[in-house]
Amino acid sequence: MAMLMTTTPSVEGKRIVRYLGVVTGETIIGANVFRDFLAGVRDFFGGRSSAYEAVLREAKDTALEEMARQAEALGANAVVGIDLDYETVGGSGSMLMVTCSGTAVRVE
Repeated sequence: MAMLMTTTPSVEGKRIVRYLGVVTGETIIGANVFRDFLAGVRDFFGGRSSAYEAVLREAKDTALEEMARQAEALGANAVVGIDLDYETVGGSGSMLMVTCSGTAVRVE
């Protein structure tokens, strides 16, 4: 079974049989990434920026994959209660940090 990941505290239709601990994932995207995609944001005026959204999605996916690897190493087949957070970091806020945390569990 693939790793189940959810923001809810349980998995409907599954029983949690073991709690294995808190797991986390982090990603920091540096200023160079922002400069690269800003070139594609020139059409942003008043609309959505698909380039910016793609970078955010990639950062989120990377953080979640890291968290899933930690959970798998603990013997989990699911992560519940996932929380995602986005923050700018660095002296001028030139980097974006995406973090996630959840509880690694075994479900039947």
